[in-house]
Amino acid sequence: MLEECQSAQERWGGVSEIIDRWLKERQQMLVLYCDLSDVVDDEQSQRGSILRSMCQIMVDYVSAGHFEVYGQLVDEGRAFEDEEGLATAAEQFKKVDSTTEYILDFNDKYQEVDDLEALPADLSRLGEMLAARFEAEDVAIKVLHVAHKDHLD
Repeated sequence: MLEECQSAQERWGGVSEIIDRWLKERQQMLVLYCDLSDVVDDEQSQRGSILRSMCQIMVDYVSAGHFEVYGQLVDEGRAFEDEEGLATAAEQFKKVDSTTEYILDFNDKYQEVDDLEALPADLSRLGEMLAARFEAEDVAIKVLHVAHKDHLD
């Protein structure tokens, strides 16, 4: 009964905060990704440190998406009975899922930073996976959250 009394802003305004925090984490990960791409081969210890930090943030980002953000978005879409938005988001989440295995495999491969010979090629592929993932996530945010912003006032 208490939930029924809450305004849309009270109920769904927190989703904006969750998304904002999550997107800041995305930005941190991208900064480290770029830093990692800029480090020259003779700076092995620096490269390893940046790589470990980037992987940690990347795994946290992926986990937060799967276990926190996407569920909130779907709940919001359901609350607003937005069947079209939910269908579009479901398609986008399939695209996101198709990138998850590569991202987690990359993390597993580079838990130890002893052998970084394949890193440039792996970073290139990771960049492609992240770009596809971000595009799909952004569409899901647009159709399940931004589309309802007018109803949150």
